[in-house]
Amino acid sequence: MVPRYFVSALRYPYTAHTLDYIVHVRLLVRPENWYVRDGKQIAGPTEMATDVSDPMVRRPVNIRLLTVSDTRTAATDTSGQLLEDRIVRAGHTLLERAILRDDLLAIEERLQSWCKTGDTEVIITSGGTGLTGRDVTADIMERMFEKSIPGFGELFRYLSYAHPTHSVGTSALQSRATAGLGPQKTLMFALPGSPRACELAWDEILRYQLDIDHRPCNFVSLFPRFNE
Repeated sequence: MVPRYFVSALRYPYTAHTLDYIVHVRLLVRPENWYVRDGKQIAGPTEMATDVSDPMVRRPVNIRLLTVSDTRTAATDTSGQLLEDRIVRAGHTLLERAILRDDLLAIEERLQSWCKTGDTEVIITSGGTGLTGRDVTADIMERMFEKSIPGFGELFRYLSYAHPTHSVGTSALQSRATAGLGPQKTLMFALPGSPRACELAWDEILRYQLDIDHRPCNFVSLFPRFNE
């Protein structure tokens, strides 16, 4: 007799092709089923895929990456390295990577200067999204936004709460991860500083929204329209 398993399909949009139905949020499935995400087969008939290699994007994005930390160095910045590896592996262009201490003026000056370069399309920061007195990255970014993207923080906190492997439970509410459209129409994303949080944000949100072929919509396809 073939065993049956409950599988939490929390990584939207998960679609499971079962023998006689298609469902989304929670699935009762057989191991012989094939799983499809965004129209692509991602697992075989015996197990769920746990790691899917990023295909090279058709339209690379120019990205600058900032780690905000009082303690990390180039040698110990695991979150920054994780994001760099994923950015490059996806085929995007990493223009610059830097590390700054939790200093409000220094962070704001760096972000403003990056937005003014003329070639920066996306800025991703890690660190400074918590609630302590020195967590100021989110505050700086939100002052710079011309338009906020509240759905990013909402989706990130939901995933942080409910993700099957990266959940931090109710501690997700302490994250002030945020995103918006900043000066010179630069997309800006502030992520928490932990490697697992950066992994979650990239693997579940940014890798898709920075891929021009992602459907039904993505940020890259909107670049030409930001100045309308």
